[in-house]
Amino acid sequence: MRAPPPPPSRTALPLALLLAAALAGCARQESSPPPLTAARADAAVLKRLQAEQTQQDRNLQTFDELDFVHYSGQQWDHFHRSHAPNILVHYPDGSTTTGLEAHLERLKPQFVFAPDTRIKVHPVKVAQGNLTAVTGIMEGTFTQPMPLPDGTTLAPTNQPFKLDMATFGRWENGVMVEEWLYWDNQAFMKQIGAAQ
Repeated sequence: MRAPPPPPSRTALPLALLLAAALAGCARQESSPPPLTAARADAAVLKRLQAEQTQQDRNLQTFDELDFVHYSGQQWDHFHRSHAPNILVHYPDGSTTTGLEAHLERLKPQFVFAPDTRIKVHPVKVAQGNLTAVTGIMEGTFTQPMPLPDGTTLAPTNQPFKLDMATFGRWENGVMVEEWLYWDNQAFMKQIGAAQ
């Protein structure tokens, strides 16, 4: 017959239990994240909303600078601050351009016949997500000959114009990647005395 095993030491058993409990506690801490509380969820949502609001405000501020300073001042070399290099722009007549340079070539002729063209106010400005909607008032005076597509020119009438316009923009990384421009071309031509 075999002899019975020796009794466990009095200190070995409590030490083994303590070690097992410590390992179980560590394993539980690593695998279980703290419970999501309403306060933590609210804080996460608030942080995300604040970041979105900051970006939306920045987009609107960039748009103000675009119209009030760069467009009105014909600072074409600063348009990259608000427009992506490959921006897609939709115009009131249904045409589009792709690329910043093509867009600038569509804007510059306005200043040939109305060098004082300016936008100094945005009465309505709205931003949501990556979209902005801005209304503006474009003003100027038809003081120089207007080049026409057929190569002729329209003589200046020295008539002022004040035209409501709107711009919708889709933004990525702080610049517009797509822009929709709206104004009434017929009203514009009537105001400058070029149409009935």
